[in-house]
Amino acid sequence: MAEERARGLYFEEFSPGMELLSPARTVTEADVVLFAGLSGDYNPLHTDAEFAKGTPYGQRIAHGLLGLAIASGLAARAGFIEGTALAFLGLNWKFKGPILIGDTIHLRAKVAKTRPLPSMGGGMVIFEVSVDNQRGETVQRGEWSLLVRSRGEEG
Repeated sequence: MAEERARGLYFEEFSPGMELLSPARTVTEADVVLFAGLSGDYNPLHTDAEFAKGTPYGQRIAHGLLGLAIASGLAARAGFIEGTALAFLGLNWKFKGPILIGDTIHLRAKVAKTRPLPSMGGGMVIFEVSVDNQRGETVQRGEWSLLVRSRGEEG
């Protein structure tokens, strides 16, 4: 049986300047509650509505790391690394603003640099990534480095 082509892009298909956009996703109350349970982070800023009323946000906000986790999922949903990402090598990340419960966020990724790593079966792709809400505000941003599989002999 012939092997199907991966849905994601191979290393050779990425080029500096290429821009990719994910679908959007609304951050829900359930997301925040489940993330608190999964991570053990029950900070009242995320879990106590009365406490959160007295903060600069006036309401509970999503965990910053929940936003990063959702961003990773949005990259997967966008499909450009599906079946071709071999490893997440690192990141440099900034939390620029709150993600409110009910915000709809999407991921924007721009290829900043590529570097072949033939001994690793592909190459490193460095993305400039931003997470933006429905108001066009960037709430998180940074740089992701991924090891992406080379096309090899499939192409």
